[in-house]
Amino acid sequence: MSDPNDPMAEIRASFFIECEELLEALQDGLTELDEGSEDPETINVVFRAVHSIKGGAGAFGLEALVRFAHRYETVLDEVRSNKLNPDHEALKLFFLAADHLSDLVRACRDDQPLPEEASAALLESLDALLGDSEEEEVAPQDFTPLGVSLDLPDLALDDGAGDPPANVGPRRWTVRFKPEFELFETGNEPQMLLRNLCALGEGRVTCDHGDLPGLVDLQPEKPYLSWTVHLAADVTEDEIRTVFEFVDGLCTLEIRADAAEDTAPPSESAAPDIAPVEAPASEVAAPPPPAEAAPAAPANVVKMPPPEPPATKPDPEGAKPAGGGSAAKSVVRVDLERIERLVNLVGELVINQAMLAQSLDSAGLSPHSNAMNGLEEFQRLTRDIQDSVMMIRAQPVKSLFQRMSRIVREASAAVGKDVRLITEGEATEVDKTVIERLADPLTHMIRNAVDHGLETADARQAAGKSPEGHVRLTAAHRSGRVVIEVSDDGGGINRKKVLETAVKKGLIPGDAQLSDSEIDGLLFLPGFSTAGKVSNLSGRGVGMDVVKTAIQQLGGRISISSEQGKGTTFTISLPLTLAVLDGMVVDVAGETLVLPLNVVVETLSLGPDDVQMLRPGAYVVRARGGFVPLYDLGAMLGYRAVRTDYTSSIVLLISLDDGTRAALVIDGIEDQRQVVIKGLDDSFYRAPGIAAATILGDGQIALILDPADIIAGTGPVRSVERAAF
Repeated sequence: MSDPNDPMAEIRASFFIECEELLEALQDGLTELDEGSEDPETINVVFRAVHSIKGGAGAFGLEALVRFAHRYETVLDEVRSNKLNPDHEALKLFFLAADHLSDLVRACRDDQPLPEEASAALLESLDALLGDSEEEEVAPQDFTPLGVSLDLPDLALDDGAGDPPANVGPRRWTVRFKPEFELFETGNEPQMLLRNLCALGEGRVTCDHGDLPGLVDLQPEKPYLSWTVHLAADVTEDEIRTVFEFVDGLCTLEIRADAAEDTAPPSESAAPDIAPVEAPASEVAAPPPPAEAAPAAPANVVKMPPPEPPATKPDPEGAKPAGGGSAAKSVVRVDLERIERLVNLVGELVINQAMLAQSLDSAGLSPHSNAMNGLEEFQRLTRDIQDSVMMIRAQPVKSLFQRMSRIVREASAAVGKDVRLITEGEATEVDKTVIERLADPLTHMIRNAVDHGLETADARQAAGKSPEGHVRLTAAHRSGRVVIEVSDDGGGINRKKVLETAVKKGLIPGDAQLSDSEIDGLLFLPGFSTAGKVSNLSGRGVGMDVVKTAIQQLGGRISISSEQGKGTTFTISLPLTLAVLDGMVVDVAGETLVLPLNVVVETLSLGPDDVQMLRPGAYVVRARGGFVPLYDLGAMLGYRAVRTDYTSSIVLLISLDDGTRAALVIDGIEDQRQVVIKGLDDSFYRAPGIAAATILGDGQIALILDPADIIAGTGPVRSVERAAF
């Protein structure tokens, strides 16, 4: 691991974080190319991502990463210059190279051994695309890693002298700009200020880094650079100062009007020296200011070429143009531990707010008193704070879906099948903790779909399908939860084989009569596997039971739907966050329980004609023109014996994501409030129907129920036989 006392450690860590963003942009670009995109900018984004990784790696002496990125970049440059056609086979190789580049980045970050054999094999394949004539050109010794550039990102360097531009307007200005430490603390960026300044006319920017010390004496938080801008524009000094009005007092600014000269406008040959602002980020590999670091060198001159999209993927919200006077959206990276601490504090705030509300209620204050009005405002602010903090933790599932793309490529190569992954809803946001803990279950499900779900190419063609199998991975928000589906267009579940395997393994009796859904549920039994032989992907008896357990630990549930000859779909329903829940607090046999509010449709008080008995212990409730099964929570959870009469009982009519409805018998409704979810430790027995626990306003601990688990009939007492419905 890196030395924490190393002055370059923080900059190095920032480089690897940026690499993750560049690798994501690389995967996005390759996916667009694979889907048939003919936009030249797509291959430019792919090329610049690899180029930027190479440049940053060279600054830190990561030679193995530089060598591989350089050879990969060379092949992409051939595609960019239309010398190489990115056909299907070439794109498969590009995806493999992108996966390996990601491995190299992570190995360098974690100081792990580098996969040199894999690098050599991939480099040989990449060289084969270029042909023997290109071998000398792509040799690694032809590339000399450069240090970190001292100029701002998105500005191209010019090796010429920093002479001012020719007089093309009535006035010429010299502007000297040096930022102070406070300028960066407020989120301002010199590059945006310089672009806005040059947008007033035509300018040449010179970067002065003569004050930059050596690496040993470098203080990353201290700004050392300054810029001189020679501007030719028909503007006043006040108009120039307007560009810097938001950083007034945060920088040293000198503006001088140069003497006018009777010179002719610049010729066409001189025009390239003066051009509009903004340039591609690929021209320069540099960390964001103020942490520039490199040996001292003569001042560099910056030209302003026409705008070009940045190397990394654009912000989904879209950045506002610099000329409009609005700075681009900035991102602040925060240590995850700090966010977790903030989330915990917000949880405690919610608990204390509930305690305060209960104390004021017990005091018998008037609902219109100042204290109660203040409490309502406090509750509103608490919810707003909680929502904002949850948004900080929320992340799109895109990064997770990209990891699954690699799993599909590796799994399809292992079993010799041609498989394409189709993703939808990548922008769906989920709690970061959910994303991290969802990676392993999804990996197993994707491999299962490729290995078991999809047929071979010959079998697919015989069934009238395309030889290429499709695995679809989707995510969406539904009813306050996130629903993730993994589906394939394979042959569906062979229920006859599943049933025979379960009987053979002794998992069910030989004379068991099961429905299709119950047979599908056998896939989740521990030790169940239909694989005929052990392979790298399956056959070791570690199957979907691991997936189900992992999903349940996240407070979610998983279901299967399959149609013979058309495919199988696994549906995962998860909470949006693992921190706070809107719940209904109910009383059951003297116990206080919490039910997720999003599943509750309405409350009912049962009359004599509302309940009908199908058989002893099995009841239904007439509701909204139909019948729904009745579940006695007190009996199912073991709090009391099963009732024989439910007249005048209070029930909660609930509806789940899959459309299942049920009526839950309770003894009373106490409150409706936000509760902080407290996970149960592994040392506790996981009782069926119990998802987690919480602390109420009076300090009492209450269990949070899992309605789907309750309806599945896994409790100690089954008040209703599900087969009756």
